[in-house]
Amino acid sequence: MRNPLRRHDGRGDLHFVTVSCYRRRPLLGTARARNRFVGILDEVRSRHGFKVIGYVVMPEHVHLLVSEPRKGTPSKVLQVLKQKVSRALRGRGKKPVPGQLPLPFSRMVTGAAAFWQRRFYDFNVWSAEKLREKLEYMHANPVKRKLVLHPKDWAWSSWSHYWNGQEGLIRIDSVEERKNGGRNSKPEKEKSNRAPLKPKGAAPTNFSPR
Repeated sequence: MRNPLRRHDGRGDLHFVTVSCYRRRPLLGTARARNRFVGILDEVRSRHGFKVIGYVVMPEHVHLLVSEPRKGTPSKVLQVLKQKVSRALRGRGKKPVPGQLPLPFSRMVTGAAAFWQRRFYDFNVWSAEKLREKLEYMHANPVKRKLVLHPKDWAWSSWSHYWNGQEGLIRIDSVEERKNGGRNSKPEKEKSNRAPLKPKGAAPTNFSPR
């Protein structure tokens, strides 16, 4: 029997979340779909009061590095995000516009049970080392998948914020001082002497572990 996925909320940690499309289909395979996802992420962030520290939107999955929301849990926020994206991109209840071509993935989801996989991966990020590791991993994803030659060429990620301070498609939040049960973390940006895949100032130098 498969062990249930354990989630640890309420600690004030950041959360590295991976959400996959149904059966790993490329339902986010168009620029239009990825733009829509990013826009909805921004809306949900504003409404539920959590920080977006980093992200990358791939054709068949998404990585997010987020804080816990003011109210509720990361799981609840992810549920809202997934529902809104699913409704927006599958166009439930909307009549087709005459002459408008359907999105390329519309034929793929016909008859499918869902837009998203039911479960998602959630990893608690509690140290500067892990924060940097997850940012590097997500920003390198499009290059490793050979979608682009360099992270700067993939618009649907937070790479530009860390490399040259550009806002990109949405605002990226900073890791501010947080207190949780006596544990403090205070951000400071640091410079990188490594290859371009490493974001400049990717993590605070004294982000205190639990």
